[in-house]
Amino acid sequence: MKKILVLALATLAGLAAYAQDDAQKAAADAAAAIAEAPQEEVPAPKPVYWTRSLMTNLNFAQTLLRDWAAGGSNNYTMTGYVDANANYAKDKMIWNNRLQIDYGFLYSADKPILQKVKDRIYFESKWGYETPIQHLSYSANFDFKTQIDNNYNYGTPTGADPTVADWKAARTLKSGLFSPAYASLGLGLLWTPKPWFSLNVAPLTGGFVIVDNPELRKAYGMELEDDGVNYKSSRFELGAQVKADANFTINDNLKYTTQLVLFSNYLKNPQNIRVNWDNKVFWKMAKFFTLTFSTNMIYDDTVLITNDDHPNGFRTWQLKEFFEIGFSYTISSKK
Repeated sequence: MKKILVLALATLAGLAAYAQDDAQKAAADAAAAIAEAPQEEVPAPKPVYWTRSLMTNLNFAQTLLRDWAAGGSNNYTMTGYVDANANYAKDKMIWNNRLQIDYGFLYSADKPILQKVKDRIYFESKWGYETPIQHLSYSANFDFKTQIDNNYNYGTPTGADPTVADWKAARTLKSGLFSPAYASLGLGLLWTPKPWFSLNVAPLTGGFVIVDNPELRKAYGMELEDDGVNYKSSRFELGAQVKADANFTINDNLKYTTQLVLFSNYLKNPQNIRVNWDNKVFWKMAKFFTLTFSTNMIYDDTVLITNDDHPNGFRTWQLKEFFEIGFSYTISSKK
């Protein structure tokens, strides 16, 4: 009996070992088949070289007075701002483009005409190629500035009940489309030590100042024609330009941008530096509503500022400041 039991156990053990060998062999064959099977290729993500964004801002303000003892006039103000960016980056090359458009007007009950309060077109295009030195690139920088339509100094017409025509006749033209316009191209070096800061130094910068309207050419420093009476419509400048840009993101809701541009004209009075300094603060108060504070400062010794006290013009700092609350919407490309 014992012999029969031992023989049965030995037979079962052999069958189990044989079954295990078959299972291991089947698993190995399956693994080999999977390894030899053609693998589905996952396409690599397509490189993204362009990033784009578009920010729009619209602001509206109203003042309503009724039986107000201190005086004043009912008025309405509307301003808009567009900031469009298209930037390219590949290997060692960058190409950044930015277009800013500001426009706004005021209507006041005491003057039955629209009065412009802000107007600017500013386009920048910056190309850079990395040098062997870290954070330093060869650069070419193009700028263009002008405005959309005419701007005036508003005087007060004579007479007891002036008409719209009388109000228009009392105003004095200050500027207009291509009057003036500034276009320049600078070659030099671009230094970007931080993502939020860049400094462009262009010792070779050439450009044109254009004043299309003959009435405004003297005020913007245009040279006399050969006849000694009329002024030229454009002026060529060759000099050096330094441009510093900084973009601070304090948090998701608060941002500050600033740009300082200095230019020296080699051809005339190079010691007199032209200064343009722009600042803008954005505070996102809600999903689509922002508070904006901006300043634009200019000093240009070729520009004469005229008013009632200085009819022949004088040179000084120019300052424009805006504090606005309004609707804002931004579209940007996905990263």
